[in-house]
Order: sequence, then C-alpha cells, then structure tokens
Amino acid sequence: MAISADTPGETRVLLNSAGYTFQFLSDRNAEVIRRYDLVHAHAGEGGRDIARPAEFLVDPTGTVRWINLTENYWVRARPKDILDKAKLLQ
Repeated sequence: MAISADTPGETRVLLNSAGYTFQFLSDRNAEVIRRYDLVHAHAGEGGRDIARPAEFLVDPTGTVRWINLTENYWVRARPKDILDKAKLLQ
C-alpha cells in the first residue's frame, strides 16, 4: 500500500502510467503523513507539503517492524532488501 499527498485523480494517472498494482491512498491534507512524521514541508508543487520517501513493514498486529527513510526521492529500498527484512521478522 502507498500513501500519497496527490489527489485521487493524480494517483490514478500514476498508477495507469507506471503499471502499479498495489493500492494507493490519497492523503491530500497530509494528515496521515504528519502522524508518521514524514512531512517534506513545501516540497510539492506550489509549495504544498508532501511525504518524504519511506517504506514500512507492518506486522499483522499493526506494529511497525522495519522502517526505511531517505531524504532523496530517487533512493528507495530495493524489493529484495524489503523481502529479506520481512523474512527476518517471521
């Protein structure tokens, strides 16, 4: 699942163009993004607050078990790294 400060329409365009098959949630007012302390203030179009890049592994009880944070939008955890971390949590 992904959470974005984009509108549902903007998200739909991204999903269609990139071929993503997982669920994207729209957090236009950055309420959830703020709860997780992930605001990248004024970094969006027109100075709008957006989310900084982050990946979380959450267990079935809702406990966050692993977090990957970065300041660079282009730097993300690789799928293999996330799967390796998930295997360690089993």
